[in-house]
Amino acid sequence: MDIPIIFENEDFLIINKPAGLVVHADGKTKEKTLVDWIQEHYPELSTVGEDMHFENKGEEITIKRPGIVHRIDRDTSGILLIAKTQQSFLYFKNLFKEQKIHKKYQALVYGLIRENEGTISEPIGRHPKDFRKKMAGRYSRGTQRPAETDYQVLARYKNVVLEKTKNSFEKNFTLLECSPKTGRTHQIRVHLKWMHHPIVGDTLYEGRGNKHPFPIQRTMLHAHEISFIDQGGEQQHFVAELPFDFEETLRLLTLYKTSL
Repeated sequence: MDIPIIFENEDFLIINKPAGLVVHADGKTKEKTLVDWIQEHYPELSTVGEDMHFENKGEEITIKRPGIVHRIDRDTSGILLIAKTQQSFLYFKNLFKEQKIHKKYQALVYGLIRENEGTISEPIGRHPKDFRKKMAGRYSRGTQRPAETDYQVLARYKNVVLEKTKNSFEKNFTLLECSPKTGRTHQIRVHLKWMHHPIVGDTLYEGRGNKHPFPIQRTMLHAHEISFIDQGGEQQHFVAELPFDFEETLRLLTLYKTSL
């Protein structure tokens, strides 16, 4: 398993997680996870962090999460922060709780977003029909938790090959920078779905009406930047460049030359 390391010191590790890799086990499948890589390369982290405990069919399940402070979805690539000591784990856990760790994602979405920037403040609850999904807005079920995502348009694209065809593929796309102010499950994916601009390749949220012609097999969402003040009081900022599949997808598109 090849995991690019962006930065490392005695307190923490910054990695660039590949798309398709699960951060930790869920108690149901036996696929390789990021935690397996941590246990192999950093066995000393076995006592760092907090294990996850839950019950499944009457059996108590314990999931090891050495050094794991936060997660990104399986199909999301990009930056992940791993604590190397229990002291740094508790420090970063508190920073996340106080919303003092700032993350920026890049997402390729269907359609053209005309506003150059904006904020989505729709609360997120459960989907009324699909237990796997979350939902924003008044039709969600259960507790609706506050959620806020800032977004900024980085580029607008068109597919000049498809423009002249009559097929059902979406022909316009927007590249966004998204900054979640809260940390709800699937937050960026759910908020962009609520805007009617779901993320390209997101099979859970894009819906049947959206189709793309790209040879990708995952959600076009990348954790691009992270910044925080470390335990020594120093400002830290790290960037994970877009992976090959994301860049290749963008190369298939043509930039709009004029603003909307």
